[in-house]
Amino acid sequence: MNEVIRTDFLVVGSGIAGLTFAMDLADLGEVTVITKKDDFESNTNYAQGGIACVVDPNDTFESHIEDTLRTGAGLCHREAVEIIVREGPEMVYKLVEWGVRFTKGEGNLEFDLGREGGHSARRVVHAADLTGREVERALLTALRQKPSVTLREHEIGYQMLWVSEEGVRRAIGVRSYNEARGGLRTCLAGAVLLATGGVGQVYLHTTNPDIATGDGVAMAFRAGIPVANMEFVQFHPTSFYSPEGRTFLISEAVRGEGAVLRKITGETFMEPYHEMGCLAPRDIVARAIDREMKMSGHSHVLLDCTHLDGDFMVRRFPNIYEDCLSRGIDFRSDPIPVVPAAHYACGGVVTGTNGETPMKGLFATGEVSHTGVHGANRLASNSLLEALIFSHRAALCIRANRDRYRVNPDWACPPPPKVRPINASFERVRISHCRDEIRRLMWDYVGIVRSTERLELAKQRLSTLRREVEGYVARGYLGAELLEVWNMVEMADIIVTSALRRKESRGLHYNIDCPGPDDRYKTDTILQRKPENLVS
Repeated sequence: MNEVIRTDFLVVGSGIAGLTFAMDLADLGEVTVITKKDDFESNTNYAQGGIACVVDPNDTFESHIEDTLRTGAGLCHREAVEIIVREGPEMVYKLVEWGVRFTKGEGNLEFDLGREGGHSARRVVHAADLTGREVERALLTALRQKPSVTLREHEIGYQMLWVSEEGVRRAIGVRSYNEARGGLRTCLAGAVLLATGGVGQVYLHTTNPDIATGDGVAMAFRAGIPVANMEFVQFHPTSFYSPEGRTFLISEAVRGEGAVLRKITGETFMEPYHEMGCLAPRDIVARAIDREMKMSGHSHVLLDCTHLDGDFMVRRFPNIYEDCLSRGIDFRSDPIPVVPAAHYACGGVVTGTNGETPMKGLFATGEVSHTGVHGANRLASNSLLEALIFSHRAALCIRANRDRYRVNPDWACPPPPKVRPINASFERVRISHCRDEIRRLMWDYVGIVRSTERLELAKQRLSTLRREVEGYVARGYLGAELLEVWNMVEMADIIVTSALRRKESRGLHYNIDCPGPDDRYKTDTILQRKPENLVS
């Protein structure tokens, strides 16, 4: 079965990037949002810290810009950085209009402002310690009041559809697979936004939800759209350590309020690594923890906030407190066991300052995109800000050029592939095994600290896994798990290939065989392949 629908605007992904875009265009035409899981499940939903934004009269745009550039280790695109910083306050107030309930400051302060690593001032607007969840709640509530917006759940987009118009490639839609009904859907649209989030599930330990399998980047890459800087995968320094793997994020804002990293034996250790100590940028903190764990042989370190005002910390981080308590840790009296985990991809689909990709009609915003904001390392709490700003700018671009983004009734609907359902237990076991092997391989060989030899070994093994996975796809097998694994092996290979090309250490990419920065590589790593799936 291959259902065909037409819509004015198609959004792939239901996090803050996709929902902001949908809100901004809901009065302009029909908007269809497809999402892999429930509408509420996204990386946004797990963002604890908040939105970095200059709303304090004592703070400055210049300070936020410089903090971002410094953290980005020489690879930030200054124009993009200035855009998100200077347009940030307006978008925060827009969120308030849409119903987001940020934590209020004391007295006459409009917002309670937190501070996180790499920031020179308190400028993180937040909603307790689950800002992403509150933003997601407000946007979904607002969108449900828009009759022009349709949300289609349990649907995974997997193939870009495009045509050639006078020699220019033009996106016309996406083919998707609906797990619940086991069928295909072709959605043709005047404009398509990729907003599928990150790639954290490529790694064994991650703060990302199960849906973060790099679908949008992989789909765009297979369509011949360039991707950039995928070697820069940010490992959050502090996820809760559990021997059973039941991890969750411990926000950087906890350190911003004064929590201290300690060895298992109780000594602090961050001072020799950076002048900002526990508030150093994430790449430095993650590598420091990794080094301390390897030197000591311990499986984790400790995050200690027992010296702080316990009542205040419970009020400031109620959800983290409850999550820790459910695992037997009362952070008022017990240090929290923590370990780094894959958290955020600083690279993605190459876009301009309006979220536009090199393919006409196709936009990408949020973690799926590469705007140049993050450079070689993301400054804490700039991610939600980036997603908001560029989704809004993409919508404004479409509004200003409405006639360029209309569905053409002459677009031919591409014939659907013949689908073979995955029924045999052997097939399911092999697909599951491939997924597990990719995640373990990336964690062991392409993690926080890398070497050329380990990267080359990973590249060889991934080529074998790719052949196996693509063999299933080529034979017509289809299913949500197979499509995810297909995207995961694609993303893993892109990360490794990018890392091998960068023969230096910069930001989040650290190779022990070339441990220092080299200005010959002070540029973006761009990969592009021959496009597939032309629709005639």
